[in-house]
Amino acid sequence: MADASDPAADLNPKDAGTRVPEPRAGSNGETAEEEYEYEEVDEDELDGPAAAAVEREKVQSVLRRLSSDPVEIRVHDVIIRGNAKTKEQLIEAESADILRAATTVQDLLRAASEASARLRGLDVFDAVNITLDAGPPELPGTTNVVIEVVEAASPMTGNAGVYSKPEARSWSLEGALKLKNLAGYADIWDASVAYGWDQTSEVGVGVSVPRFKSIPTPLMARASLMSQDWLKFSSYKERLLGLSLGLVSTRNHDLSYNLAWRTLTDPSHSASQSIRRQLGHNLLSALKYTYKIDHRDSHLRPTRGYAFHSASQVGGLWDNKGLKFFRQEFDVRAAVPFGFYNAALNFGLGAGVILPLGRGFMDSATPVTDRFNLGGHSSPVCSMGGISSLLGFRTRGVGPTEPRRLVPGKSDSAAVPARDYLGGDLAVSAFADLSFDLPLKVFRDAGIHGHAFLTAGNIAKLSEGNYKNFSLDEFRRSFRSTAGVGIILPTKLFRVEVNYCYILKQSEHDSGKTGIQFSFSSPH
Repeated sequence: MADASDPAADLNPKDAGTRVPEPRAGSNGETAEEEYEYEEVDEDELDGPAAAAVEREKVQSVLRRLSSDPVEIRVHDVIIRGNAKTKEQLIEAESADILRAATTVQDLLRAASEASARLRGLDVFDAVNITLDAGPPELPGTTNVVIEVVEAASPMTGNAGVYSKPEARSWSLEGALKLKNLAGYADIWDASVAYGWDQTSEVGVGVSVPRFKSIPTPLMARASLMSQDWLKFSSYKERLLGLSLGLVSTRNHDLSYNLAWRTLTDPSHSASQSIRRQLGHNLLSALKYTYKIDHRDSHLRPTRGYAFHSASQVGGLWDNKGLKFFRQEFDVRAAVPFGFYNAALNFGLGAGVILPLGRGFMDSATPVTDRFNLGGHSSPVCSMGGISSLLGFRTRGVGPTEPRRLVPGKSDSAAVPARDYLGGDLAVSAFADLSFDLPLKVFRDAGIHGHAFLTAGNIAKLSEGNYKNFSLDEFRRSFRSTAGVGIILPTKLFRVEVNYCYILKQSEHDSGKTGIQFSFSSPH
């Protein structure tokens, strides 16, 4: 028996006796009729060094053959072992087709590597080993593929941690518990809790099944209760009770349906007029389609490759006033290496638009919770999936604003009222980031590196008749921008940045500040 990760061992004649019936590739690439025969050698008559030399010669002969011509082979059988709980048809569905499609040893080794990666990706096995064994003697040129899995020793896993959100000056306590493979379909049942001081709290339960019987696409369902506090930025709190169903999920495509009961409240009683008009209850029914490709060599520090992300959402499938809208986002990224100091230029462009639907739609309002917002401290390099952050500006610190209401007895009538950030219906963002190694070896060994960046973006309101006042030239001239330099400390889970941000351009009511800024970003 030979391990699929060792091409030489795969064809080692010692595994199948001194005479191995297998095909030989001719000069024209077709399988020859004759069979390979190794000279019979009584290895018992050889001493240790001589036997080792004979074995090395056999291995070198196989390697020369693999490197010179394709070696034709056919998979006779796929044998699965070690699956005490996991359904055999699940393992076959994830691996058998790509293994049987291989027609040469070289193709079979690549297929075995891909099948092993797929099975490990199910997250229910501690180990996956794929080996190639000789096929039946009466069927020359065949092999049996043996898949041996080691199921997780414990079906339960969990984690907990405390995470900071510098842009919101808040902390959150988060924990999750997973139960794996309870039904034998690599199903994962999870429960999660997140409690944020002064901003967000969430409780959720869900289940995901990568492949169920004859259904080729993964299935997912999740119910959650979430509360978000946007009082500091937009004078409202949001509570959402929702159900999410994953309908289609492949490498590049995702289709999901979301049903949520959404409640907006204003405990401060100081919300602006635009926010007050949206307070209350609404039922959101939305279908979302996502297309994505990512050929970058890293998510935390890309040095080459490109990525593209598109998300389309139709909200208000049921006839609910105020929640009928269409939302579209695009995000394009690319990384170009420079060949010195591991330097690379990352650049990206994102754009998005949200429009109300229904009769007289351009005079209607879009949901404030689904509009686009600019600002924040997360790294634009890591935040793939839509409008990137604008470093140097506070969360929701850019775009249309409206004065808050003065509350008698609580507000100083002589003071300038605070303003609510309303978000925008049209948003564009762009960035350029030059990363490079630092000269000290201790920094390079730890992955600590430097970068210089430039970010820019703008948002505008189109709904409620504002499209009549929209000017493309004015939109271009009012772009906000920031430049800066920083040091990046990567970890296995997230990317930490210490940046100096210099505001190049901002508008009157924007919340931006030149100075030191800390960022904690996870790859998306």
